[in-house]
Amino acid sequence: MSGALGFFVDWDGNLRSTADPGGGYLCDVDGVARYVAVTTKTGTLVHEATLYRTLDAVAKAGITASLVDGSVPWGKKSEGF
Repeated sequence: MSGALGFFVDWDGNLRSTADPGGGYLCDVDGVARYVAVTTKTGTLVHEATLYRTLDAVAKAGITASLVDGSVPWGKKSEGF
């Protein structure tokens, strides 16, 4: 998979950058397939998403999610995160 940059929607409905997914996670991106695999540092798959190359592409898809940076945690404490 390539290191294509872009955006994806996390499991909370937030928009995140593939360059800074947060939570100690890494993004493995396939730009051709428009696929994002979010993994732990040891390679465990924790989330799969569609790659949007630009914010315009996100808007064109009708997604109105808020863009958050990597400091915003995934999930809630009540969910065990």
